Amino acid sequence: MMHLTRRAALGAALALPAIGTARAQSAPSAWAPQRPIRIVVPFGPGGVADLTARAVAQRMAERLGQPVVIDNRPGAGGIVAGQQLMAAPADGHTLLVASNGTAISKALFRQLPFDPLTDFAPVVTMGAFPIAIVVAPNSPDRDIAGLLARLRANPGRLNIGSITAGSTQNLSAELFKIRSGTQFETIAFPATPALTTAVIRGDVDAAFEISGPIMGQIRAGALRVLAVTSATRAENLPDVPTLTEAGVPDYDVASWNALVARTGTPPEAITALNAAVNEALGSTELRVALTQVGVEPRGGTAAAMGELLRADTARWTEVIEKAGIPRQ
Repeated sequence: MMHLTRRAALGAALALPAIGTARAQSAPSAWAPQRPIRIVVPFGPGGVADLTARAVAQRMAERLGQPVVIDNRPGAGGIVAGQQLMAAPADGHTLLVASNGTAISKALFRQLPFDPLTDFAPVVTMGAFPIAIVVAPNSPDRDIAGLLARLRANPGRLNIGSITAGSTQNLSAELFKIRSGTQFETIAFPATPALTTAVIRGDVDAAFEISGPIMGQIRAGALRVLAVTSATRAENLPDVPTLTEAGVPDYDVASWNALVARTGTPPEAITALNAAVNEALGSTELRVALTQVGVEPRGGTAAAMGELLRADTARWTEVIEKAGIPRQ
């Protein structure tokens, strides 16, 4: 859970008005909502995913002419929120914030009450969250080449931290092990504060973490960034190379969030909802606010969002199997 100061900073950056208070004429579409739209968020209030959804929801309401209400349903790795979507009619009035964790869940959980690939209808990708590889300021590793040299000289004796076994950050570290051909211990911490404390104290040699929540420590010099895991440089870390630039081939990972509906939702509803979110993400004010908290606005087609979910499901299934991570 984020510290209250972090939540306050995120809220101030986004400067969100009350959801659903604005009105506009109905969107020029074959489909228009007939009642308030509910967005189920599988995380508690105050986190980056929650605030992204709230910012987008406000502007969706302005376009669609109906309130868009956020319903936070954290728990069980997204299962609680997913069940809320599955219990609602497939009519476009209930949406779910899906994420990279949705792709992971299919491989990580033995029994899901739904199948993200067949029960969810993609709507649109909202944002991506670059993952940074960080070390302590006094680390001997000045760049990824230095870290790789130490890992290869000490196979199995160094360790790299992340949050929560099976998280995107944790699996990104495991993928780094596979792509770089190195051996190290991966240590999972319960939350970001414990992870960053371990890095600064030298309890772990490096860590994989989403850049947004640790930008304060990075800017203060308490953490040094060696690389980011995305295919292109992060907007909030433009001077930091990607892992591919640093010499680790075929590496492209970013956490993300998106909106999905239930399978069976009318195509015209998907089209209208997709257009509303893309219009929202086209706002310069919104894009600047999201970038300030470590979110890179995305948008795009429903088909592209579906392909992202399928590709990440396949990738993380392979990584989980190769890493020997037990299914839950």
